[in-house]
Parts: sequence; C-alpha cells; structure tokens
Amino acid sequence: MSQHAPDETARLLGSGLLSFPVTHFRDDLSFDEDAYRANVARLGHEGVAGLFAAGGTGEFFSLTTAEVGRVVRAAAAETPDGVPLIAPAGYGTATAVEMARDAERAGADGILLFPPYLTEAPQDGLAAHVRAVCEATGLGVTVYSRSNAVYQDGTVARLAEACPNLVGFKDGVGDLELMTRIRSRLGDRLVYIGGLPTAETFALPYLEMGVTTYSSAIFNFVPEFALGFYKAVRARDRDEVRRRLDGFVLPYCEIRNRGKGYAVSIVKAGMRAAGRPAGPVRPPLTELTDAEFAELTALVEKVF
Repeated sequence: MSQHAPDETARLLGSGLLSFPVTHFRDDLSFDEDAYRANVARLGHEGVAGLFAAGGTGEFFSLTTAEVGRVVRAAAAETPDGVPLIAPAGYGTATAVEMARDAERAGADGILLFPPYLTEAPQDGLAAHVRAVCEATGLGVTVYSRSNAVYQDGTVARLAEACPNLVGFKDGVGDLELMTRIRSRLGDRLVYIGGLPTAETFALPYLEMGVTTYSSAIFNFVPEFALGFYKAVRARDRDEVRRRLDGFVLPYCEIRNRGKGYAVSIVKAGMRAAGRPAGPVRPPLTELTDAEFAELTALVEKVF
C-alpha cells in the first residue's frame, strides 16, 4: 500500500531533488536485482525527495512489463519510509492502465505516465490516455510531456479539473512559453518537474517559473555534487550554479551530446567511473567509446 495520499506525494516531490536510479543488468543483460536493491537503498538515504523506479534513466523502454513489476517491487522493498516511490506506466493505454494498477499493488506512491508508444495523437486522444490511467488507480499521476505526447495548457487544465489524482507535470520539451502558460493557468494545482536531459542545465531559469524540482540523472554517481547543485539553485546562488555548470555539467553534456541515446548510456558509464558499476545498457542503446569513458572518468574524479 502507498505511504502517501496523492496530494502529499506531490508536496514531497516538489520539496527537493528527485532521483532516477539506473536499472542494473548483468553481462547477459538480465536484471541484477541484488545490485539494484543496494543502489536504491543507498540513493534513498542521500536526502532525495523522491525515487523514480524504471524511469527513462532506468531504461523503462527496454524492460518487459513483467520486469517493470519486478523492478518496482525491488525498489519498494528498499525505499526508506517517507520517501515517495514513483513507478512508470506507458506504451498503449491498456498496457499503461495495467502497469498503474500493478504499481499500486506493488506499494508505489505514484505513477509517472510516459507517452503512448510511437503513435502520434491529437490532444483529445492524449487526454483520454491520461484519464484512463488516472481512473484506474488511486495513486497520484504525473504526466511526462515529451516526444509524441506534448500536452498543451488547455489540455492540462481540463485534465486537472477532471482527474483529482493528476498531481504532476514533468516537462521534457523545454518550451518556455508553453510552461509559462501551463503554470499561469494551473498555479499550484500541480507539482512541476524539470525533465529535460541533464536537467541541471535548465534548473535555475525553470525555478523562476515555479518548477521547484527536477530529475537528476547524475545523482546516480555524483550524489553530493548533485545535491550541492540543487541547493545552489534553490538559494538562487547564480555564481555557484555557474561554477558547477562550467566545472562539470557542461563538459558532461558535451560528451553526452556525441551519441544518440547517450543521455542514458553516460549515466551507466558514470556509475562505472565512480566505482559503482551497474552493468551494460540494453540495445538499442550503445556504450560510450573507450576514449569517451576515459574523458568522463577524469571529469568525475574532479568532483569526488
């Protein structure tokens, strides 16, 4: 059973930094549950406001529905009391509904709803997708706006009125005008989460729009640095934010931008560079080259 009501989950998520753990795989690409559990337990005690199991950084797209359930249950067993655990739902609407129901049975506190698989859809269709998931569970639901599911402000407003357990909006687009319109229409009705790759690069300007939190992939392997960065953002310490951007985040992004899918691959590589290997990424992702890994390792060692 969930520890938190939907509104409480939203409040907690908006109060601090969010962790998106990688999913550990063995060399044969099977799920390494013991290593995953140990990592979730470690991250959960580092001072985060929420843990998102099997999210994008956790390679949701490469997991079977059965594996998603297994990952969520493993995370639920290790997540400390008081830290909300958010599970994924996605693919087609029927599959997303099944995932949401299973997440509730597994003990998750909320749902991160990914875009429907592949197909393009009008706003009415996207709204129906969200409503179906919200109606299938008592958990708080956060929509992830990105790719083929970019929710317009009018759609989000209608959904917020129709679905009391729609509690969050995660932005993976970076359209500042759209985010401003959504925030203007809904105010504090939702918790707003920055969800662009390496969200630290957008954290300070997004804070000015009321986006108080973001998904930190780098928290997996440099947690103290990530928490320090978040603290500087919330304090609006622009000099410290710029120092950390110049010293680590932007050089990290330069490596990340060299290959498609590197937004996830580089996090697994960062785990290895920090002495906490999480195994390989699953296809269709590819690993960093040896030269890129050496460059990343040198960067990680600067902030340890």
